Amino acid sequence: MGTAKTIQAAVVTKAVNGDRDAQAWLYHQYSKAMFNVCTRMTGNHSNAEDILQEAFMTAFKNLGQLKDADSFGGWLKRIVVNECIRHGKNGFAWSEWSDEQSDTLADETTEWWSTVSLEILHREIKKLPDGCRQVFVLYAMEDYSHKDIAADLGVSESTSKSQYHRARQLLRERINIQIAIHG
Repeated sequence: MGTAKTIQAAVVTKAVNGDRDAQAWLYHQYSKAMFNVCTRMTGNHSNAEDILQEAFMTAFKNLGQLKDADSFGGWLKRIVVNECIRHGKNGFAWSEWSDEQSDTLADETTEWWSTVSLEILHREIKKLPDGCRQVFVLYAMEDYSHKDIAADLGVSESTSKSQYHRARQLLRERINIQIAIHG
């Protein structure tokens, strides 16, 4: 890994050598953000906690494979996302949407959810069906392409797109109801 130029790189180097304090420091630095990714992708805290634990165990076990210590955060996030995908693959029911359903949503140019309270948005994302939620989170929040999502989830690119559009429609409907009720 070479000579450490940053504090993080130095800590990662120590963690590679099995230093428990260094591993604890990395966990403390990254666990909250990675837990948020897990929660968004799984929709519940219990599964998110389990997946986070697995992801960190995988990361620490394979830390020697990390080529650049300064890229630990991105590397860890990829592990977390992969663990979420692996966890969810067994229980997802994927459905295709017709092209005309996708076309009506494709005309929208503004990401309308960007004007909604984050608290409401996150609450409603957690309630989405599993497949829709994972695709929505990966595409809209984690900046994955539909091609990458399809490859990671083992579905077609059109399925990824249709799940994303279905998630958007469900979110819009549910959030509009929340706004109508609560203002």
